[in-house]
Amino acid sequence: MNKKNQPSIVEASLVLTFIIASIALSVIVLKVTPNIAILFSIALVLLYVVIKRIPFDRVNEGIVNGIKPGIIPIFIFLLVGALISVWIQAGIIPTLMVYGFKMISVKWFVPSIFIVCAIVGSAVGSAFTVMSTIGIAFFGIGITLGIHPPLIVGAIASGAIFGDKMSPLSESTNLAAAIAEVDLFKHIRNMMWSTIPAFIVSLLLFSVLGISESTVDLAEIELVVQVLESHFTISLWALLPIVMMFVCAWRRIPAILTLLLNIGIGIIFILVQTPETPIIQIASFIESGFVSDTGNRAIDLLLSRGGIASMMPTVSLILLTLSLGGLLMETNLIGAVMNVVAHQLKRTSGVIIASLLTSIGVNLFIGEQFLSVILPGNAFKQVYKENHIDLVVLSRSLEDGGTVMNYLIPWGIAGSFVAGTFGIPTMTYLPFVFFSLLSPIFSMLSAITGIGVSYTDGTPSKKFFGTK
Repeated sequence: MNKKNQPSIVEASLVLTFIIASIALSVIVLKVTPNIAILFSIALVLLYVVIKRIPFDRVNEGIVNGIKPGIIPIFIFLLVGALISVWIQAGIIPTLMVYGFKMISVKWFVPSIFIVCAIVGSAVGSAFTVMSTIGIAFFGIGITLGIHPPLIVGAIASGAIFGDKMSPLSESTNLAAAIAEVDLFKHIRNMMWSTIPAFIVSLLLFSVLGISESTVDLAEIELVVQVLESHFTISLWALLPIVMMFVCAWRRIPAILTLLLNIGIGIIFILVQTPETPIIQIASFIESGFVSDTGNRAIDLLLSRGGIASMMPTVSLILLTLSLGGLLMETNLIGAVMNVVAHQLKRTSGVIIASLLTSIGVNLFIGEQFLSVILPGNAFKQVYKENHIDLVVLSRSLEDGGTVMNYLIPWGIAGSFVAGTFGIPTMTYLPFVFFSLLSPIFSMLSAITGIGVSYTDGTPSKKFFGTK
């Protein structure tokens, strides 16, 4: 971009403020879908492009470059849609529900699913996989128990996000460590300063709210189990794909191959259970989703889901969001603000909090989880070095402000995935994703108190606000 087209800090701040205000007004106040809000924001940026006389080939390039990081996630989302429908038809998710009813304590259901999702997420390293498999089963159980749906989603998402964040198999965790140029396991250990307190407080909140939310009718649960057993093949063999998921994670098989393998296993289960099932029928619900027809309205609503088509609203939102992000990067509207902020800070606490808030800001403007780690990481890395702050503190800030917060952005890739998977709007389940809400708070407390902040010049780890 020519120097004359470079935005000033005032221009960039005004444009970005106007964009985020218009998105917030549209989504929160006017209840407009995020797609329309983002499309309007793209129009605003294009108006700025015309005023600044930026060549339109640069606009096209920005859109293309913006969409590139989302190609693989989009493909994964389509496979997840297919997996959900296949796993329901094959009896895998119904089996998880039946055994879940028999094994999980009703009184402690909400904290239990938070812990289980955290454990499974740590093992497989993918929050999306956890939510689209056992998460669907837990959601069905929770609905039957009469628990507030957004609270269930909050517990499932919080546990899955914790597992994704702390797993050495997680792509986002490896990315944060790589961008900050620190050892992966040193990065994971340092994250405990904010992650463990966030986990404990989340567990307490889920325990308190879960007890008050449980309004279980044992006869209704028994009825649900009977309906599931009479319309689906419930068997321990149906848990084999879950085992395969762990094996794939252990062997570090890429997500796309893991999903395709599990879809294939699911199709084999269907053909073994009901050999008369036409291939065209299997292809149909892979495309359009599984339609439950048990006669029980509650179960049919829960299990009529999945399919490639079900992910298309999410895909359209991702394409629009990434296009907006590409335009903001190509016009340097984000870079102009980020670089100025990064190099004006000298206090340790200010540097850490600024990197954290910048990651959150990139999430808001671009909606892409990886870019919320990459852009602030590159912008703040030298600032951390100049202030002799250990780069593991930067990698932790990138996770607390970038990785976990994307699940709370209605137009973000992760936020739109959760909303599409469970059918609960992002703004509805957001107040209950305690782990994501608490992680940046404890990260800020670490910055202010100096607890968990290490240095490269021999300065003692525990520092207090204003002393450096």
